[in-house]
Amino acid sequence: MEEAPRVPGETIKTIAKDVMYICPFTGAVSGTLTVTDYKLYFKSLERDPPFVLDVNLGVISRLETISLQIGENNRGIEIVCKDMRNPRFAYKEEQSKLEIFETLTKYAFPLSNDLPLFAFLYKETFPEDGWKVYDPVAEYKRQGLPNESWTISKINSSYEVCDTYPALLVVPTSIKDEELRKVASFRAKHRIPVLSWIHPESQATIVRCSQPLVGPTDRRCKEDERYLQTILDANAQSHKLTIFDARQNSVADTNKAKDGGYESESFYPNVELNFLDIPNIHVMRESLRKLKEVVYPSIDEARWLSAVDSTHWLEYIRLLLAGAVRVADKLESGKTSVVVHCSDGWDRTAQLTSLAMLMLDSYYRTLRGFQVLLEKEWISFGHRFAARVGHGDENHANSERSPLFVQFVDCVWQMMRQFPSAFEFNELFLITILDHLYSCLFGTFLYNSEQERVNKARTVSLWSYMNSQVEDFTNPFYVNYENHVIYPVASLRHLELWVSYYVRWNPRMRPQVGHGRAGGGALFSRSDTAL
Repeated sequence: MEEAPRVPGETIKTIAKDVMYICPFTGAVSGTLTVTDYKLYFKSLERDPPFVLDVNLGVISRLETISLQIGENNRGIEIVCKDMRNPRFAYKEEQSKLEIFETLTKYAFPLSNDLPLFAFLYKETFPEDGWKVYDPVAEYKRQGLPNESWTISKINSSYEVCDTYPALLVVPTSIKDEELRKVASFRAKHRIPVLSWIHPESQATIVRCSQPLVGPTDRRCKEDERYLQTILDANAQSHKLTIFDARQNSVADTNKAKDGGYESESFYPNVELNFLDIPNIHVMRESLRKLKEVVYPSIDEARWLSAVDSTHWLEYIRLLLAGAVRVADKLESGKTSVVVHCSDGWDRTAQLTSLAMLMLDSYYRTLRGFQVLLEKEWISFGHRFAARVGHGDENHANSERSPLFVQFVDCVWQMMRQFPSAFEFNELFLITILDHLYSCLFGTFLYNSEQERVNKARTVSLWSYMNSQVEDFTNPFYVNYENHVIYPVASLRHLELWVSYYVRWNPRMRPQVGHGRAGGGALFSRSDTAL
């Protein structure tokens, strides 16, 4: 019998024969189950061509033993996955614990068992080096930075000012390091307001940060107040600075009672504060859990629309897109600089800044540009991938887990549907990124911060793999709308459940992969609108 295919560095840990895969769509299938340190691989015995099931261990959320009675197989295991499926297997009693369950537990949750994530064992080489995709100095130079108003600061080069921020930060030229440190002490997790993107014509900026530590006594920080005024002054086109607080107003008030808070228009006189009413990570986690119940394993056709609606998943996608459109429009049409924050500035903030930048800057809609966007706004600015995904950790109930990045990629897919020729990459590109969010094959999404990634042993970048076969991920209908802004319609009438991702395991719901269709979005040329 031929062995399971393996990637370089992968080793087989156990093989179990006479295992039944309990397929929810076609019934039980008999075959051989192989567990390696990277994947679970099931291959049927009877069928020609054989049925194969391949599950990366990194995608496993938890393992549960179940009782079954299928012929001689009376013990079973359910594998609850993070990617919307729960495969089940049945096997004979004597095979049960040691061979399958314990081996799976050990290698699906390596960090809980004092083992390395598989990315540190993976030995594949590629013609492209994905770690070179993002060079912050080159990216800021592309944006025209530094300039007379903004400089690239090395104050955080040792991650001492903020351990969850990147080493290089773009800050106002006139602000001294001592003032930056005082601003850092007034912002949650020391995440000071720093530039993410600057408009090529108006010089309006997207600035990101965390909440100010105002607290119930309305504490003030003169340096923080001056800092935001300096951000406003750097843009001569506007007399107001707009702050978009991603949270619900009531939640922000609760945070204020716990020493957090938001900018008071009394203390920041030229600031306009807007709440975007986007719920927190716990609400999003519960929403995706409900969606999984709707789409796997069986689908109630008669109640499909109401069932999807009851999860509120698309409503939250709408809220995110609507918020990002407001950010983009304030810069593009209002020529106004904006500051975006939530509580800590690494979840909803990353979603909003990166979506707005996708709308405003056609570079980020290219294959390489999108990779730069993820490396910059998500990875270098400290989205907590390890905590939110739970890599290698058996504590599946950890309240830090939440599908914020999946939600962002869903928003990108919605934009692709409305603007099918505006993106250089295709749907497979997005799905591959999400598959490797969980796989632990590459080092790209393993950590909580740039500092953690710098200090870890070298792994392979996801972009090394993807950029070595770009033809698979290229949209054949792409048109380079340079200097065009895209405003997706953030209405439930124009949003759809991403069936080819969330429901792809159900053969009855599997569509042919297409390239989207126009959905009523508005495409504007800067040359037409910059009047």
